[in-house]
Amino acid sequence: MSELKTLENEMDARDEPHRLLKEDPYSGGRAPGKKPTMTTGGQPAFFSCWDIHAYYGESYIVQGVSFDVREGEIVALLGRNGAGKTSTLRSIARVDNPALKHGEIWLDHKPLHEMKAYHAAQHGIGLVPEDRRIIQGLTVEENLQLAQIAPPHGWSIERIYDLFPRLGERRKQEGTTLSGGEQQMLAIGRTLSRDVKLLLLDEPYEGLAPVIVQEIEKTLEQIKALGMTTIIVEQNAIAALHLADRAIILDMGQVVFDGKSQAVLDDADLRQQYLAI
Repeated sequence: MSELKTLENEMDARDEPHRLLKEDPYSGGRAPGKKPTMTTGGQPAFFSCWDIHAYYGESYIVQGVSFDVREGEIVALLGRNGAGKTSTLRSIARVDNPALKHGEIWLDHKPLHEMKAYHAAQHGIGLVPEDRRIIQGLTVEENLQLAQIAPPHGWSIERIYDLFPRLGERRKQEGTTLSGGEQQMLAIGRTLSRDVKLLLLDEPYEGLAPVIVQEIEKTLEQIKALGMTTIIVEQNAIAALHLADRAIILDMGQVVFDGKSQAVLDDADLRQQYLAI
């Protein structure tokens, strides 16, 4: 996907009823949001982003987003096209675009906001990008081996083949000649081959046939059962909500809802207002 399309397509509430965050608690036009919960030691939650603001050039995309993720939790980050979902995910992963201009991002007590993308990856960020970025000219196995060329290592290649038997069958095939669904499996497998603390999935179902979507869903259910902390951005909101523990909805680069996934599934008016479903 081009940068232009990326631009366009863009707490804890377990024990509380869902809520819409409509009022701006910040001065100076800052976006609404609740400061993430701190642990008893005064440290951030397992993952937290606090009042992050990010830009593509002069275009103000992420406008004061704040939320927490507990260890082992799966969060669906939802919203209409252009709401800022992918931009928020990319900001967390510390890629160059969009540029993070304000705010803090913490993972396992480490300040990601002070890091470049490669350094964030070394500290446990695992981004599966929407365009998958399979390396041309390399086989399936070589793509996986390249991801493990330097520590920290995660899953073994054989364990990845156990999760994705089709990749094992095609280990000597060039990665870019795989089907769309198989390339998505390879992109996920390549990320798992690193020592991932927070898995970031950007549109894992996009462009896939329904039968392949079901296969990817089963895989993500297995990953969920392993307790891997995950943030998923997905236009197929219903599928993401069934997978996730919590939902965060963005609108115009701001958090407008943070609560249980089931609350969104049960609220047709909320879905129509912010997700058009």
